[in-house]
Amino acid sequence: MEEENLASESNESPESAAPKSDAGATAMTSEPDTVADTITVPTMAELSAKGESPDVLFWVGCAGAYDDRYQKVTRDFVKILHHLKINYAVLGIEESCTGDPAKRAGNEFVYQMQAMRNIELMNGYGVKKVITACPHCFNIIKNEYPELGGEYEVLHHSTYLQQLINAGVLKVAGDGEFKGKTITFHDSCYLGRGNDIYEAPRELLRALDGNLVEMKRNKSKGLCCGAGGAQMFKDAEKGDREVNIERSEEALELQPDVIATACPFCMTMMSDGVKHFNKEKDVKVMDLAELVSKSNNL
Repeated sequence: MEEENLASESNESPESAAPKSDAGATAMTSEPDTVADTITVPTMAELSAKGESPDVLFWVGCAGAYDDRYQKVTRDFVKILHHLKINYAVLGIEESCTGDPAKRAGNEFVYQMQAMRNIELMNGYGVKKVITACPHCFNIIKNEYPELGGEYEVLHHSTYLQQLINAGVLKVAGDGEFKGKTITFHDSCYLGRGNDIYEAPRELLRALDGNLVEMKRNKSKGLCCGAGGAQMFKDAEKGDREVNIERSEEALELQPDVIATACPFCMTMMSDGVKHFNKEKDVKVMDLAELVSKSNNL
């Protein structure tokens, strides 16, 4: 798919929490003079028309397609896939919201409508393996789509990248930009407590040869960023303090150079927390894919 602007199509339902994503185009809308400008991202429709099928489907997700900040994560993950010559494809304009926000907000009807549309589409293409950088997409496709007929091997990008490193396919420069830098990792609820994935992100970060330090609440005892369970899309509830402010304070107590995340919601909430303390010039909030891409000068 050649470079194009993001589509403005919305989901079929007015109750949908997010619009249909032009997932194929997103990776193309990068800053000038980057490798992503020259990458043609294949779509499932294009490969199917040629009688071909990819090894993996990269599920971009609504945030990966529409959120300005998380589009950078999408681009960097695509750079990695391209660099490694992975046989992958995206759904492009055919991809729609997984239905997770609707389900978490209590609208089971809208969720099932969105989920069934996606399942019919993926089954029609014969999709076997799905990779996504969003724990919310990962959780619902992996754990809740099967009961509706959508059975796939589903991996979060942190696990996938670590598998590539373990297999010797992906090299991470241990003496690169992050050598000796203090990095702390914020556990996404849907990745950690929801799916018991704690070590893959940390192993990946250790490969950067940085100084990985843990917040006082981490892994199974980690604190939510404050955006889960559809909280991202509603006003804050009554209380003494915003959850993301408390979590960001915990991270900043460690005086990190980088707060690593693996979720679009967590990235938004932690970034806002860092800005609340006026530390955005000193502390970077980065996704795992961005760290790997940058360490390889992609």
